[in-house]
Amino acid sequence: MKPHARVVTVFGSGRARPDDALYAQALALGVALAERGLSVCTGGYGGVMEAVSQGAKQAGGHTIGITARFFRSRANAWIDEEIRVSTWRDRLFQLVERGHGYVTCPGGTGTLVELAIVWEMLNKGVMERKPVAVFGEFWRPVIEHVREAERARPSGRDQHEEPLIHVALSARDAAEHLSRHLGLRPGAR
Repeated sequence: MKPHARVVTVFGSGRARPDDALYAQALALGVALAERGLSVCTGGYGGVMEAVSQGAKQAGGHTIGITARFFRSRANAWIDEEIRVSTWRDRLFQLVERGHGYVTCPGGTGTLVELAIVWEMLNKGVMERKPVAVFGEFWRPVIEHVREAERARPSGRDQHEEPLIHVALSARDAAEHLSRHLGLRPGAR
């Protein structure tokens, strides 16, 4: 990996299988990110994590997997660089800290926690502004409900400011959103 390479952390279900539409979408996402010169960081295991890593590798990209001894599993075969930590919490915060941007694919409660932590850290200014995309329509209802609740409360945020989370309807849309906000040329390597 080049020292100046931008890293996109991708969150998503570990349950997606190679014959699922979600797996195919994650594979395409990995390709789209790598084609723009972005390194891909995931939780390193199966499902979406495996698919996005496979897509990135097939497109010549670099992949990072953050795994934890807590889970007693090793990284999938598409990971170039495995970073092994002790606990689930350490893994979660390594995934957040390594990302220059984030994509959240459909998933369960673990994926929801990952999205919520990134969103809250950005919302509270705990970390610098970074681009975030959710992939597909899956998270749209959650995002809209939370945004509505946030609008009901007075805040220091400008209501005309770009939303913290972009709903990407395709792998290309997600990759373009991230690369544009990270200052990369579209389609750049």
